[in-house]
Amino acid sequence: MTATRQGAPRRGDGRPAPVVPGPHLTGPFAPVIAEVDVAELEVVGELPVDLDGAYVRNGPNPRFSPIGSYVFPIDGDGMLHRIRLSEGRAGYDNRFVRTPMVLVEERAGHAIWPGFGSGRQPGPDEVGADLAGTRRQLPDINVVRHHGTLLALAECDRPYRIGPELETLGQESFGGVLPAGICAHPKTDPATGEMFAFCYSFSAPFLTWTVVRPDGTATPPRPVEGIARPSMIHDMAITGRYLILVVAPLYFDGAKAVNGGSMLSWQPDHGTWIALIPRDGGPVRWCADDAFWLWHTINAHDHGDTVVLDYVEWSRPDDLAPGPPVQPRLARAVLRPTTGKVRRSTLADVAAEFPRIDDRLLGTAHSVSASVARTGRDLPHPGCWDALAWYDTTAGTLTRWSPGELALGEPVFAPDPRSPDPHARDAGWWLVLGTRFGTGESALFVLPAADPTSGPVATVRLPVRVPLGLHGNWLPA
Repeated sequence: MTATRQGAPRRGDGRPAPVVPGPHLTGPFAPVIAEVDVAELEVVGELPVDLDGAYVRNGPNPRFSPIGSYVFPIDGDGMLHRIRLSEGRAGYDNRFVRTPMVLVEERAGHAIWPGFGSGRQPGPDEVGADLAGTRRQLPDINVVRHHGTLLALAECDRPYRIGPELETLGQESFGGVLPAGICAHPKTDPATGEMFAFCYSFSAPFLTWTVVRPDGTATPPRPVEGIARPSMIHDMAITGRYLILVVAPLYFDGAKAVNGGSMLSWQPDHGTWIALIPRDGGPVRWCADDAFWLWHTINAHDHGDTVVLDYVEWSRPDDLAPGPPVQPRLARAVLRPTTGKVRRSTLADVAAEFPRIDDRLLGTAHSVSASVARTGRDLPHPGCWDALAWYDTTAGTLTRWSPGELALGEPVFAPDPRSPDPHARDAGWWLVLGTRFGTGESALFVLPAADPTSGPVATVRLPVRVPLGLHGNWLPA
């Protein structure tokens, strides 16, 4: 994932001017405004009849042309895309996540709230007393299902409940227990059904964590001791014993942002600290190392008296911090809770991101992870990924699927319901959305887990282009 900041000057009346379109507002990233429902889609090949459910994906998709600034991937209104699969047939629908900001702007016919990088907030004359002085809500990062409820997730805010027709039902505070919300990457323990989440804040306590029980009720947020200032943390991991948060030195700087600077400050001299939070509520164990950044974890598991964390490592957060371009790599950190020591190593020195595993193995040792990757050839649009890569943790090998002129999104695993054993790694399919560079046509590709490099067993052609976005999940029927 690459974060790009784009901005534009103010208009003569002091209001933010439209953002000049850049890489993440054009090409495969360009927003789609049409909301459609198509019951029957064209399928090339043969869909596995045992695939019964829906792949739902969220991502930033501005409803109107952005004003003031556009910071990908944080900015943009959420749009949900759903591909329904059943009995060898496929259907599609999509909907905006209609926050109060989206509804007001739809009535006005244009954007009112500026982007994340702008300090301006609209007044009551523009948006009414209830919404005056607010920032745009951004439930555009991820979408998960827990306790039978579909949730569209923001970076750290209350998620939005989504109905069966992808309609927006309202924000979720879990009975008022979590008024500040949760992160965009909660992790559900497949053994217990508990959903673990964190939330960072600009005021003390700067970092908290919580558990949403299988019945949908939540524990009150618990502060993470040892955090002295607000840091940006995008993802997390769990094991049977711990919740893991990687606190890199990417700090929020509100005063600098008010004066026209960046809201985020990279300070590598502070190093990266990793919190091992016992799930039983015990004291936090901290491990420290030289500075590195991660957007996404792959998975983690307990191993004797150590904790193994697999993740995608960046030397710094790319365009969020000054310096030459950097590439991510698949990495592993072995953590010792008793000593605070960290041993990091490279799993595969390949440009990769958006890693996923079979989610039934979250918190335990996994054998295969999939991610987007780059072939290294020149692409007609920057910031895209044109291959998928599978890393075998047992054999230490990397295999790829490179389909050609396609920009690819995050892969997601759909298990074969006939094989309930999650360690039967060949029993299922990898699903991935792709968009053809030349025509802008999008499709869902279904790749067999037994041999994903052989290519798709089925290609579901979609009625609209699906902008390259962020995260989604397979939701079995």
